[in-house]
Amino acid sequence: MYKNNSSNKVISSKVMARELLYKRGGNSLSDTELLQVMINSGTENNDFIKISRNVDAVISKCGIENLTVEDFVSIKGIGKARAAMLMAAIEYFRRRYVKQSSPLIDSPGRAAAQLRDIADKKQEHFVLLTLDGARRLIKKHLVTIGTLTASLVHPREVFALAIGDRAASILIAHNHPSGMLDVSDSDREVTQRIRQAGDIVGIRLDDHIIVADDDFVSAY
Repeated sequence: MYKNNSSNKVISSKVMARELLYKRGGNSLSDTELLQVMINSGTENNDFIKISRNVDAVISKCGIENLTVEDFVSIKGIGKARAAMLMAAIEYFRRRYVKQSSPLIDSPGRAAAQLRDIADKKQEHFVLLTLDGARRLIKKHLVTIGTLTASLVHPREVFALAIGDRAASILIAHNHPSGMLDVSDSDREVTQRIRQAGDIVGIRLDDHIIVADDDFVSAY
């Protein structure tokens, strides 16, 4: 009898949260109640109210920017499908409605704008831009300084940084101290090696930009 009463209480709470949303809108619900509506059901030993509270605790602990699917899967009662749904909902909201401070790098011109600091350097500077799934800049890395060759720029260094940033894609770039924007055989070889390595590790190479003075060209 106690078990049935407990079950009825869980169902009542679920319906109450959903009905409040219908009647008064989402802003009438607490954070946990909003999660209850999203999660909707629980498991035999872990009801959806407890799951919702655990999800809220994980989000608070990790921070919205650092959450991963694995963080949700670690919660008892959250499987891969539900974790993916929660992560997708958060990522969609973050992309569409949260004010972004990171620049969007969705064209060679916007990439070149991030590289003005190396355009007039007297030595070649090889730079990595790591990007998220919305092609917003995660971080800019200076990888090497010196004459650009395939042996100098090793995919290991590039993708160690990209993996550390949890990048969805990358953009590589370097300057030509001569001021000439001709794409050399070495430039093409570096592009090819990085692209092939990216295909293997699952991080796409979006472009290879060469800058000089106030101009740029793509070596991709």
